[in-house]
Amino acid sequence: MGSPRQKLMLHLSYLMFKLIKSCLHNSVISLLLVILFLATGTVGWTLPSYAGLPAGNAITDGKALLRYALPIDNQPVRDLQGDLEDISNQMRANRRWSAVSKDVSKALRVLDKPAKILEGVPEQRQAQAETLIAKLKDGVTGLQEIVSTKDKEKVLQERSQLLNVVGELEELMVEKFPFEVPEEYSNLAQLKGRATIDLETNKGNITMIVDGYSAPITAGNFVDLVKRGFYDGLEFTRAEESYVVQTGDPPGKEFGFIDPKTNQYRSIPLEILVEGDEEPLYGVTFEQLGLYTELPRLPFSAYGAVAMARSEVDINNASSQFFFLLFDSELTPAGRNILDGRYSVFGYVTQGKEVLGKIEAGDKIVSAKVVQGMENFVEPKTT
Repeated sequence: MGSPRQKLMLHLSYLMFKLIKSCLHNSVISLLLVILFLATGTVGWTLPSYAGLPAGNAITDGKALLRYALPIDNQPVRDLQGDLEDISNQMRANRRWSAVSKDVSKALRVLDKPAKILEGVPEQRQAQAETLIAKLKDGVTGLQEIVSTKDKEKVLQERSQLLNVVGELEELMVEKFPFEVPEEYSNLAQLKGRATIDLETNKGNITMIVDGYSAPITAGNFVDLVKRGFYDGLEFTRAEESYVVQTGDPPGKEFGFIDPKTNQYRSIPLEILVEGDEEPLYGVTFEQLGLYTELPRLPFSAYGAVAMARSEVDINNASSQFFFLLFDSELTPAGRNILDGRYSVFGYVTQGKEVLGKIEAGDKIVSAKVVQGMENFVEPKTT
């Protein structure tokens, strides 16, 4: 069968042939495949893994990425999260129960000092935080008992539930929106926080969280279109195995949203927040800036990453078309692909990931609804 690299090159060659034959127009797939094809021939140039982790340990869970993307600065809660996140890594490494026990013990030590965690919570929310900390303390104590039985499924299930509570606690720490969106984009909708979207398709339901803390214009544009019912009834126009599922192209000659107030095509700028920066970059790719060793706050390292599609020639013409990345560790390795910094990721699928693999071109979105977070939506200013 050949080495993994040989198989990858053969697979990419086949996909390139399909690409040329079908003459794709205005699709992220064309650039994605070209990029991947070229990247496999580049020797000695790779991006570092997310958050400085060694190769193979990049964060590939969308929920974890969303937790880490929250604009907070409280080391104890981050330590608590890290200890619980690490359990799954240890479980994959031949069920290293001693290491799992160590992670649980470290988490309990953090929870034994609740005052340190509460330092990161605004005063008016501390009562809520105290309740969550108590819940976590009970839960981690229970997890310690489950670990002693070496029941893998129960350990992972309890860990997942505890991390959801950690996420709630971390969200209480966000006091205000962390930066000012440039005034030049005030004519565009914005999301100053997060929103949860339920997408009903003919193949099943998908839930995604879109993140305005990292991409307020991109997430705001998406929420606005969902609110308008724009996506209801639209087809999935592209479904490439191990690559992407794409939708958002309306019927007719237009490739995006036409604002009924102006009768003009509404486009949004490329918007990407560099990990460690305080506000996003607009209208420029990482490559153009020479940021070859940087990663975005929301990377393409999780199955179900949600990003805006755009044409190859104009990085600022994204409008309504978006895609889900069907993450494959060989074809688009976390921290080692050049999709990061080229397209704007604005959220992740948190439920219904299995549905993505079932979708084919021609399948439809039955409806899209904002089920949480509309209070964070900011209408565009009108002149």
